[in-house]
Amino acid sequence: MDQRIRFCEVDGSRVAFATAGQGPALVVDTGWVGHLEFMWQSQAYRDFFESLAHTRTIVRFDKPGTGLSDRERRDFSIEVEVRALEGVIASLGLRTFDVLGTSQGGLIAALLAHRHPQQVSRLILYGTWACGQDLAPDAVKSSVLALIRAHWGLGSRTLADIFLAGEDAAAAVWFAESQRVAASADVAASLLEESYRSDIRDILPTLTVPTLVLHRQEDRAVPFQLGREVAAHIPGAIFTPLRGMAHLPYFGETEPLLVGIGGFLTNEAIVPLSPREREVVALVARGLTNREIAEAMVISQRTAENHMQRVLNRLGLRSRAEVVAWAIEHGFTSAR
Repeated sequence: MDQRIRFCEVDGSRVAFATAGQGPALVVDTGWVGHLEFMWQSQAYRDFFESLAHTRTIVRFDKPGTGLSDRERRDFSIEVEVRALEGVIASLGLRTFDVLGTSQGGLIAALLAHRHPQQVSRLILYGTWACGQDLAPDAVKSSVLALIRAHWGLGSRTLADIFLAGEDAAAAVWFAESQRVAASADVAASLLEESYRSDIRDILPTLTVPTLVLHRQEDRAVPFQLGREVAAHIPGAIFTPLRGMAHLPYFGETEPLLVGIGGFLTNEAIVPLSPREREVVALVARGLTNREIAEAMVISQRTAENHMQRVLNRLGLRSRAEVVAWAIEHGFTSAR
């Protein structure tokens, strides 16, 4: 599958964007830094987006200052990224579209949905956060920024090891190179510094578009609880925990992620529970205790308690009351 690269002008700067596939538009922000052409040459990256492009026209872009877009950039505020994406959308003449934001791109995607609720049909957030201050202790953030600015080669390799925890050395080498191809050390550090400063906690409760939030449970770059908090603050958002450590969506176990995204885009129910766990949720929604659930399902109380704990883990919830609220929201009034 080929991509078509084009340019549009936004605030006096040329922004590169690419389209691939066919069908309704899925606008994608893959986060931090990128390079449309270089990254498209990666088999893992290309396989991931080609899977989505079978039923969607995938729209990707290079942020100002990175990739094939103009490399001159002085304002590193998140507002620049939002305006750039708005320019791409206007250039394509899109009236309605879905949005996928991964990592830092999730913040851009959420802001876009906040500003254009009549145009954004569905919002998908993967591996993202609401407040950059929560990503790591201040000392760690300062050390990472200093390393990138002082030695971009070493800095890019360090970040590759974090973003691709559990992957092989070849993947880390490729991602380290892609970072250096995508941006200079100063631009990369400035964009990352802005990510640490960004805070959209006040935006999330105002979102009105259907939203899916996905997060890998052992993500080394963005802790799992930050994704859970994003979902908790968006009215009606569906939260889907995923197995794995890799932060980048196109590495690790990609199939569950692609299935979740595909199901959401086609309005299929996304319920990450086994039939037995669904039955437990339905009984919890009826107000049954673990002992009563055990009796109803003809299992031991210990087994019922284990099922309940797995439900909490899979849904990213912490209490029985939260399970009841989730069950009501998703129509679990009977076993199914």
